[in-house]
Amino acid sequence: MIDDLESELSDAVQYYWATRSGQGEAQRESEDSTRGRRAEVLGGTQMDSFAGLIEDIVVEAGVPRESVKHDYHATLPGFYRHEKEWDTAVVHDGELLAVVEYKSQASSFGNNLNNRAEEAIGNNTDIIEAYEEGVFAPSPQPFIGYLMLMADNEESRNVPQVREPNFEVDDEFRGATYVDRMELLCLRMVRKRLVNESAFILSDEEQGMDGEYWQPNEELAFERFAQALAWHVAGHIDYEQDTLDE
Repeated sequence: MIDDLESELSDAVQYYWATRSGQGEAQRESEDSTRGRRAEVLGGTQMDSFAGLIEDIVVEAGVPRESVKHDYHATLPGFYRHEKEWDTAVVHDGELLAVVEYKSQASSFGNNLNNRAEEAIGNNTDIIEAYEEGVFAPSPQPFIGYLMLMADNEESRNVPQVREPNFEVDDEFRGATYVDRMELLCLRMVRKRLVNESAFILSDEEQGMDGEYWQPNEELAFERFAQALAWHVAGHIDYEQDTLDE
């Protein structure tokens, strides 16, 4: 694993807020900004700092860098639809080893949180079904990862009303803030095996510009996410090498 993963994650959070506030160019030019330089290679958009970090994690685990695809180059066929452009896909020697999506939400929580849920559930269900139907054969079951960076602010800590014109909602959504709702989505996707791991990271703009972040649930910690991803791809690379050596 990458040394000082906590510091690397802090850099990624800082780059997100800097890019969002229009200061990404200055950070990319900074000699101290490892994340900024990596994100520039990918295109310099807000969540590319995380894509660069994930790429380095799987490369350190033994995957050739050219096997780590992003955006258009990470387009994969689905089962319920013809294709989907993933944020990151690890495709090595014709086999799909992993896919990762990076999402963020810093405003318009009431309008967008349901869309995020529908998108995540649909994407993950689709790729699982595609794997089970042999679309990626002879690939092993791929690692599916979902990373969410959410702004922790007054708006996201609001408790929205629930609407119950026909049936009562799940009790866990009663009194839940937008932050609670997103955490619950990430946790349930893990426990229902829609993803192998999910990382849920909170930060606010003021502290985030200094790389500050917090993780409210240890089951959704980035370190756990990164370790599981590294073990998954490393295990396949080691198996492949052992097979070649026989």
